[in-house]
Amino acid sequence: MANENIKALIEAVFFISDSVVTPEQLKKVLDGYNTNEICGFINEMAKQMEEENRGLRIIEVAGGYRMVTSPHLSPFLKKLYKERRVEKLSKPALETLAIIAYKQPVTRLEIESLRNVNVDGVINSLMDKGLIRITGVKKAPGRPKVYGTTKQFLEYFGLKSLEDLPKIEDFSQLATERQAQMEKEIENGDTKAKATD
Repeated sequence: MANENIKALIEAVFFISDSVVTPEQLKKVLDGYNTNEICGFINEMAKQMEEENRGLRIIEVAGGYRMVTSPHLSPFLKKLYKERRVEKLSKPALETLAIIAYKQPVTRLEIESLRNVNVDGVINSLMDKGLIRITGVKKAPGRPKVYGTTKQFLEYFGLKSLEDLPKIEDFSQLATERQAQMEKEIENGDTKAKATD
C-alpha cells in the first residue's frame, strides 16, 4: 500500500472513532507495519495538517491519538454548535479522583480515611463516567476492591500517561483548567470535545 493510501486509511480510522486510537489498534488494520512506522505516519500527518493550516488536527493523548478541529476555526464552528453539554466534576468528585489517581490502587476505606466522608456515591459517579475502575482486590480481611484510573481519565485531563500527572497539590488546578478548556471548546464549536464520554 502506498504511503498516501496508508495515511488516508489512518485518517478514516480517526474520523470514525469517537475515542482515542492507539498505534496497536491501527496495527490490526495495517498488516505488515509496526507501531514505530505507524507513529511515523501519524506524526507526518499531524505535521502536514499543521503546515497546510487544515481544519483538523491530530493530537496525542492517553497513549494514543485523536483527531480534533483546528482551534482557529472555532469562531465559525460555534455558529453551528451553540450548545453542548459539559459534565463538570464536583469538588468531592475531584478530591476523590485525585486520591485515586495518586494513590492507586486504593480501597474505598483508604479514600474515606483521607477524606473523612463516605465516598460510595462519588465512586459510583466516577465509575459511571468511566474515569475510574475496579483494578482488583486487596489481600486483606474482607478482600476489599481496589480502584484505579482509566484510559478515559487520561483523555479527560489530556494526559499521555500517569507520569504526566502534576504534583498532587496542583491537581485541582489542572482539573479546573481542563473543565474551563472543555467549556470553551464546546462554546467554540470543537465537535470532538467531550466531557467524559
